[in-house]
Amino acid sequence: MRTIIITMLVLFAGITLNAQNNINPVLSSIEENNTTLKALREQVEADKLQNKTGIFLDDPEVGFNYLWGNPSNIGNRTDFSVSQTFDIPTITGMKSRLANGRNNLVEWQYKADRMNILLEAKQYCIELIYYNSLLKELYLRLEHAETIAKGYKDRMDRGDVSILEYNKVNLNLSTIQGEISRMEVERDALLAQLKRLNGGIDVVFNDADYGSRELPLNFNDWYVQAEDKNPVLAYVRNEIEVSQKQVSLSKAMNLPKFTAGYMSEKVVGQRYQGVSLGISIPLWSNKNQVKQAKASVAAAQSREADTKQQFFSQLQIQYSKAMGLKTTADKYRKSLANVNNTILLKKALDAGEISLLDYMVEMGLYYDNVNQTLAAERDYQLAFAELAAVEL
Repeated sequence: MRTIIITMLVLFAGITLNAQNNINPVLSSIEENNTTLKALREQVEADKLQNKTGIFLDDPEVGFNYLWGNPSNIGNRTDFSVSQTFDIPTITGMKSRLANGRNNLVEWQYKADRMNILLEAKQYCIELIYYNSLLKELYLRLEHAETIAKGYKDRMDRGDVSILEYNKVNLNLSTIQGEISRMEVERDALLAQLKRLNGGIDVVFNDADYGSRELPLNFNDWYVQAEDKNPVLAYVRNEIEVSQKQVSLSKAMNLPKFTAGYMSEKVVGQRYQGVSLGISIPLWSNKNQVKQAKASVAAAQSREADTKQQFFSQLQIQYSKAMGLKTTADKYRKSLANVNNTILLKKALDAGEISLLDYMVEMGLYYDNVNQTLAAERDYQLAFAELAAVEL
C-alpha cells in the first residue's frame, strides 16, 4: 500500500515538471500527413498561379490582307502588319507587385488554417494526457481494490466479516472496473481523432504529463509577440496593402494604352512599309474601378481594426481564464499533498478502528480530490494551448 501511495504522489507531483512528451512529434506527423493540409497546400499553389495570370502584356497581333483588284488590270494588293500593345501598369510592374501581395494573402490564409488544425490536434493530445493520467490512477485504485477484495474474501471464509461487507468491496471493485472501461473508450476515441488528422495513420501516444510550459507573467508584453505571430492579423494587415496597390493599379488603368508595330502594303509596281503607332484612351471601360478600390481599402482597414480588437479581447479573456485555472490546479495539487490520509485510513481499517463504509467514504473523498486535480490541470492546459496557438 505504501508503494502505491508513493507512486500516486509522484504521478501527481510530476504532471507539470520537466517531462518530455510526444506532442510535438505528433503535430509534426500530422502536418506532414494531414489530407486537409495537403489539399490546402495544392490550392495555395493553384491560387498563386491564378494571381500570376493576366499580369503580362497582351499578345502581339499579326495581320495579313490579300485583296483582289477590280478591274483586274489594276492588280492585287497585299498587306502585312505586326503590332504590340503596351499599358503602363504592366510595364511598370504594378500588376506583378499586386499579384505578389495577393500571393502573400494566400500564404497567410494557409498558415491560419494550419494553425487551427494543429491546435485541434494539440487539444486531442492534452485530452489524451488527461485520460492516460486518469487511467494510471484507476489502475492503482484497481490494484488496491483487488487487494482489499481478496482480503475480505479470506476473512469472509474465516467468518470474520459478513457477506454484506464482502459485497461492498466487490461493488467498489466493479465500479472501478467500469470506470476504467469508460476511460479506455474515451481514450480510443481521441486516438481515432488523431488518426483522422494524421491521414489515416495510427498514432501512438502514451504520455501522462504535460511538460513544463509556464504561463507568461505579463499579458501585455506577451501580447505584443503574439500579435506579430498571428496569421489572421498578418492577413488583414497585408489585405490593406493589397487594397492600396489595387487603388494605384485602378488609377493607372485609366491611362492610355499604346500600340507600336510594323506595317507593309504592296500593290503592282509599288510597295509601302514602315512603323505604326496607336493610342487607346479608356473613357468608359474602367468607370468606378477607382471608387471601388478605395472602398475596398476602407473595408480592409475596418476589418483590421475589428480583428485586432477581437483578437486582443479574446486573448485577454483566455489569459485570465488560464490564470484562474492554473491557480485552481495549484491549489488542488497542494491540497492533495497536504491531506493524504490513505495510509492512516488503511491502518485504521486493518485494526478495526473504522468500518469499511467509513473507509470507503474517506477514500472516495480522496479519489475525488485526485480526479479534480487531474481535471483542473487538463482544463488549464487546454486554455493555455488555445492562448498559445499562434506559436504552433
